[in-house]
Amino acid sequence: MPRIKYIIGIDEAGRGPLAGAVSVGVVRIPAKFEWSDWKGVRDSKKLTPHTREKWFERMVEAEQGGTLSYAVAFSSSTRIDRFGISSAVRDAIRRGLLKINADPLESLVLLDGLLKAPRHYPFQKTIIRGDDLEPVISLASIAAKVMRDRQMVRLSQKYPQYGFERHKGYPTKEHYARIRKEGLCDIHRRSFLSSLGLSVFS
Repeated sequence: MPRIKYIIGIDEAGRGPLAGAVSVGVVRIPAKFEWSDWKGVRDSKKLTPHTREKWFERMVEAEQGGTLSYAVAFSSSTRIDRFGISSAVRDAIRRGLLKINADPLESLVLLDGLLKAPRHYPFQKTIIRGDDLEPVISLASIAAKVMRDRQMVRLSQKYPQYGFERHKGYPTKEHYARIRKEGLCDIHRRSFLSSLGLSVFS
């Protein structure tokens, strides 16, 4: 096996919402990364929005300082409707890895849950609950979540009637009520809503 120079963490955010893109975070660190300054990093779902933002700011600073690289790739609701959520996530993983210019033969790729990297990455491992067990996956989780939330807040300005800045497109009572009142907008995942019997609003 070639000497591994980098470890890459991958996780996604936004698999379950009724609206908006799905995002994939990809974080690359040196194999001998110093974790002493990153204690407390964990799965983004277990952090408050404020804490996630703080960790993300640290990641941006670390990238500027050359100690890590990160990227977030999105697959739109249109792509999700056309090809399915799993295909959309796989494509975002592929593009995220391209963004950080990851060398498949120098990288160990760690992925959360049931995610897989493209086949030409021979050194990869899928880890159940990896977003809480592997700090580099936790960072990827934070990047994916923060960037997707920010995108939904921006989209709430275009579609103010849906309250996206609050629920981020997830299937909350408020979101269902807004759909029933307003119908669907361009970023709703019609395939998801149809499966829930809400295609009448399309």
